[in-house]
Amino acid sequence: MSYRLGVDVGGTFTDLLLVNEKSGQAWSAKVPSTPADQSIGVLSGLARVCERAGIDPTQIEHVMHGTTVATNTVLTGTGARCGLVTTKGYGQVLQIARSFVPGGLGGWVIYNKSPPLAPLSCTIEAEERVGAKGDIVTPLNEEKLRGELRKLRSKNIEALTVSLINAFANDKHEQRIRKLAEQELPGIPVSLSSEVVPEMQEYERTVTTVANSYVRPRVARYVHNLKTKLAEKTRAVKLHILRSDGGLSSAKASEEYPVNLLMSGPAGGVTGAVWVATQAGFPNLLTVDVGGTSTDVALIMNGEPRLRRETTVGDVTVRASSVDIRTVGAGGGSIAHVPELTKALRVGPQSAGADPGPAAYARGGAEPTVTDANVVLGYLPAMQRLGGEMELNRELAQKSVTKIATALSKSVKDAALGIYNIVNENMVGALRLVSVEQGHDPRDYALIAFGGAGPLHANALARLLGSWPAIIPPGPGVLCALGDATTAVRDESARTFIRRFSETTPKEVAKVLRELAADAAASLEQEKVARADTRTSYQVDIRYHGQGLLLTINVQLADLEKRGLAAISAPFDAEHKRLFTFALPLEHELVNLRAVAQGKGITVQRPKIARGAASARAAVVGKQKTYMEGKDHTALVYDRALIKAGNRIAGPAIVMEMDATTVILPRHHGQVDAYGNILIFPDGYKPRRATRARRKA
Repeated sequence: MSYRLGVDVGGTFTDLLLVNEKSGQAWSAKVPSTPADQSIGVLSGLARVCERAGIDPTQIEHVMHGTTVATNTVLTGTGARCGLVTTKGYGQVLQIARSFVPGGLGGWVIYNKSPPLAPLSCTIEAEERVGAKGDIVTPLNEEKLRGELRKLRSKNIEALTVSLINAFANDKHEQRIRKLAEQELPGIPVSLSSEVVPEMQEYERTVTTVANSYVRPRVARYVHNLKTKLAEKTRAVKLHILRSDGGLSSAKASEEYPVNLLMSGPAGGVTGAVWVATQAGFPNLLTVDVGGTSTDVALIMNGEPRLRRETTVGDVTVRASSVDIRTVGAGGGSIAHVPELTKALRVGPQSAGADPGPAAYARGGAEPTVTDANVVLGYLPAMQRLGGEMELNRELAQKSVTKIATALSKSVKDAALGIYNIVNENMVGALRLVSVEQGHDPRDYALIAFGGAGPLHANALARLLGSWPAIIPPGPGVLCALGDATTAVRDESARTFIRRFSETTPKEVAKVLRELAADAAASLEQEKVARADTRTSYQVDIRYHGQGLLLTINVQLADLEKRGLAAISAPFDAEHKRLFTFALPLEHELVNLRAVAQGKGITVQRPKIARGAASARAAVVGKQKTYMEGKDHTALVYDRALIKAGNRIAGPAIVMEMDATTVILPRHHGQVDAYGNILIFPDGYKPRRATRARRKA
């Protein structure tokens, strides 16, 4: 009997979900993360979850892993020292970049631009030139380039990027430069722009490939280290890493193209949320994944997460497909502080992380965090243990929050409530980025909250946005690991194809898309994914002729063959109008074509829970003094394992389980559905017409 293991490594906790591939039965575990070496936490969790399942680790055949190694490498600036080879005259491509300054109209006053990932001192120019149509305009001067590569050797570079003008049309010179670099710079990994992102626009292609080189040595070391350690505990385990777009990548591909992993960790949560909420009957969702360090949010429409062609980490934006996830530094470990100058309470983005963690963990942390505020407010009951094991120290939590209370001249409870309210507003700000600012009314979407701290804030967030119900799935703390375990191998193939509609035909476009699909499917076959189990989707990057802005549109081959190019232009016009309120009477122009191939995931058993009466009194295990909405309340405490389908949980209430705690506010209630999801509504709630229509659709 074989098993697969989903592993999600967060800044504070590592979550694991073990699945029996035949029966779909699942077991979970949560252990503290080990930032110095994440593989230590992974192996600790592996031993624990195997113990709970009563199996030997050698029975695990697949490990699906969501990791933040690439993300943290960029955020902390600890990547490789990168060399860069460009075409002569383009050495400052990273310095020129794009004319975008964040921060509104006055942003340029305070904006400090980060240095490029490949410094100018480590950039060399190759005498060569390829035309836009792939013709060789100037042959590569190999002798001169060898001398330049030798100079890079003295710069102690750890990775090399080759990004030549128009290499997307003809990669001959890039391939030759790699051969020369392997001779002059032995042992240095080389990334080619024609392999990483074979698309037009030299800056985007260059910065993406440099980012790949920047994180490549560290990711490769981590993946190799993890594979080695897993091999010691298991037999012939196959390791896959979650990609930013929600698919899986082989360990080898992850080592070579780690730029596709920048949103690896958060993507697993979105995949898990889609699986849970679709079964619950809510295909339109706002997802909120609240961990110890940050909160990740996304929007799901009609059961499909929204994807974007750019991934942003810190102030580095690369061209790599990813789930449209926005991250804010607001989590359970976010530190609250009161600046001396303004005397205004702030929460985050600094975090206590896993070590030492919040004061309530009693591991040496003394700064007041969101977790400490939740303890003071009574939202984490005295009988609650994080991960089922970690006991919280209430005296230390109160002592830490007292610092904020003193600075604000408030009571400790009011200071804690202030921390709770402000972190909720920070999360709402991120949710607005994926909803309101993209033309979506959050009141037309349900909100699903997960992660260890998500259910603590779900009710408050749904109230601020008007997004009902707030859905709390069973095992919310390990939902990201569930997404990792149930997703499938994925790859894509793209080609720049610049044609105005008058210059091409539906038949020609379909022919190129089929060729790209065959390339992507061949990649999956190397991972033992049968063609019969491969699902292919198609995308086009399109714009109005003369416009620089691109939008990515999904297209169906059958629709393209039936309706012609209108199958592309019509949805583009609609999306352009939704985003910018207008469409232009100009000719459309194709820029890039793309095929995405994805294998078949496994099904995790999700049985319906036993049905009970309307009253949930049988699940009550105690009472808890809480402070909600500026008043003292006594909340009933429920054991989620005892809750039945059909139960109604009236607020104020607290629902405990192994990996998370759910707070239901006064004048709200939770309704338990057939699968054990808690659906939180305001008392007397009546759904909006738009919401009802969307649910029927």
